[in-house]
Amino acid sequence: YTHSRSVSFSKNFLPLLAEGTEFEFKWSMLYQAHLAEGIRDPIKVYEYLNQYYVIEGNKRVSVMKYAEAYSIMATVHRVIPKYDDQDPQIKIYYGFLEFYKKTGINTVWFSDEHSFEKLFAYLETLKLHDDVYKDVYDYFSRGIYLHFRKVYLDLGGEKLTITTGDAFLEYAKIYGVSEEPDAVIRSQLKGLWTELETLSTHESIQVQTEPVESTPKPVLSAFSTLVSPRKKLKVAFAYPKTIKTSGWSYGHELGRLHIEDILGDHVNTTYIENVPQTAEAYEHFKKLAKDNDIIFTTSSAHLDATLKTALEFPHVKFLNCSESYSYKNVNTYSGRLYEPRFLTGMIAGAMTQTDILGYVAVHPTPGIISTINSFALGARLVNPYVKVKVRWIHRNQITEQSDTISNDLVKEGADIICHQNTPLPQDISKEFGAYTMVYDGEAEKWVPDKHLASPIWNWGIFYEKIIKNMLSDKWKIVIDLFGGNSKLINFWWGLNSEVVDILYSKRYVPKDTQKLVELMKRSIISNTFHPFTGPIYDQAGILRIDSDEIATNEQIFTMDWFVNVIEGTIPPLEKENVPIFHK
Repeated sequence: YTHSRSVSFSKNFLPLLAEGTEFEFKWSMLYQAHLAEGIRDPIKVYEYLNQYYVIEGNKRVSVMKYAEAYSIMATVHRVIPKYDDQDPQIKIYYGFLEFYKKTGINTVWFSDEHSFEKLFAYLETLKLHDDVYKDVYDYFSRGIYLHFRKVYLDLGGEKLTITTGDAFLEYAKIYGVSEEPDAVIRSQLKGLWTELETLSTHESIQVQTEPVESTPKPVLSAFSTLVSPRKKLKVAFAYPKTIKTSGWSYGHELGRLHIEDILGDHVNTTYIENVPQTAEAYEHFKKLAKDNDIIFTTSSAHLDATLKTALEFPHVKFLNCSESYSYKNVNTYSGRLYEPRFLTGMIAGAMTQTDILGYVAVHPTPGIISTINSFALGARLVNPYVKVKVRWIHRNQITEQSDTISNDLVKEGADIICHQNTPLPQDISKEFGAYTMVYDGEAEKWVPDKHLASPIWNWGIFYEKIIKNMLSDKWKIVIDLFGGNSKLINFWWGLNSEVVDILYSKRYVPKDTQKLVELMKRSIISNTFHPFTGPIYDQAGILRIDSDEIATNEQIFTMDWFVNVIEGTIPPLEKENVPIFHK
C-alpha cells in the first residue's frame, strides 16, 4: 500500500532489507512469536478489483508466507468501482461480488464474468452431500480447490496466461467437482495440459466452411498410420435419443446408412441410442472407443464427455456435432443452418396474411439464436411489416408443450408457425418447419395445416466426404490448409456443400416466391449474398453489424441477441441444462 513497504518486501512478501537492521530484528521476533503461539491479530487491507493492498500487517503477511500458510485473517476495506459495461475487468469483478455474496469464497478468479455463475452451479451439486459436508463452500475451498491449485502450479500453471480458476473450470467440466488425491489430479491435469495451453494462448478457431475435395499436399497426421489399405475403418455413432422418436437422431442414422451404402467395402459402422446428455455419456463412449477408429457424438451436450474419452483414448479420432469450441483432441462439426432458415423466413414473410409469424425454439444456444435471427431477416427482406414472436419450449417437454404454445401464438395473431426441423417419416403431420394453422373443431384447438418449407440436414454427405478423406489419406489436407500441426478446427458447411438444404412445397408456395427463393439460394451458394449483411440492429436499437458489413464467423458462433424484427426474450442458458459454449 505504501512505497516504503513496497521496497521492503519482494513480490511474494519475503523481506528485502539487509541483516542487522531494526527491520530484521522485528521480523525475527514476530516469527518466533508465530512459532510459539501463532499470529492472532488480523491485518488490515484495502481490496480493489480482487487485489489486496496491505495497510497494516506487512510483516505478519511476510512471516505467514515464509511459513507457507494458506491464508491469514484480515479486516478488508473493499473499494468498489462504478459498474462499466465497457470495462471487462469491472464486469468480471461484479461477477465475483455476486459469487462472493453467495459463497464467501474469495480465492477463485476468472477471465470471464460468467465463469463465476458456472462454478456456483457446480458447487450447488455439492449440497447434495451436505449431510457429510456441513460447510460446502469451505469444503470446496480447502478440500478441493486448494489441492487443485497446488498441483496446477507445481506443473507450471503460473506460466499460462489463464487464471487458476479458468483451468479449474475446464478441469471440472470433464472430471467434475470432487475431492481427489493429488496424484490423481496430477495425472488428469497432465492429460488435459495441451488443452489448457491452447486456452492460454487464445489460439483462434479455424472454421472450414466447405469440404476439401482434392489438393496436391497430404489433414490430421494422427490418421496417417491409422488406416491401411487392407483394414476396414471402424466408425461408431452415438445418438442422444432413439431413431424412432427423434428426428435429429433419425437424420444422423440416415447419414450412417448412407456411408454404409457408399463405402461398404471400406468401413464397418455401428451406433448406440439414448446416450444420456450428461456426464454419464462417458461410460458409453469409453466402450465404443475400445473397438472403433472414429467416433461421431451427435449432441452438443456430449462435448465434455467426448473430450474426457478422447484424452483417455488418443489413438481414436473423436468428432462432436455442435457449433462450439473445438479442442486439440476433439473437432466439432455442424451445418450453417441459418442459410436455409433464411430462405424459409422469406417464404413465411411472403405468405403471411397477418404480418405476424410464430417461432417455437428449443434451447437458447448461439446456433439456435442465429437461425431465429436469420429466419426473421429473411421474412423482413420480403415483408417490411412482419414481426416474429418467439416462444421457448423445454427440450424434454416438446410433446406436452407444443400444442399450448402454438395455440397461444395463433391467439396473438400468428398465421404461420416455425418449429423444429426434421420430421420422422411416420410423423409427417406433426409440427416441423414453417406451416400454417387450421382450427380443429372436434379437438377444439389449432393444429398444423399446410407445411410450407423446412431446412433439412443431409448428414450422409458430410460423413461421406470426411471419411473418404480419411481413407484416402487426404485428412491431412485440412490441417495443412491452416499451416500444418494440430489446429482447432470447426467443420461448418453450408448450402454450397449440400449438408444443409431447403425443402419447400411446390403446391402451396407461389411460383414467384419459388423463383425468388431459388435466386437467393444460388446467391448464398455463390457467396454473392450473406443472410447477415448489415445494417442489422438488435431489439434495443443498437447497431450490431454495420452497413454493407458481413457478420464474422465469431459473431455468429457467439450470437446472444435478437434482431429488431423479433418480439421475445432469450432465457438464461443454464436453466435449460445444456452446455455453455465458449468462444
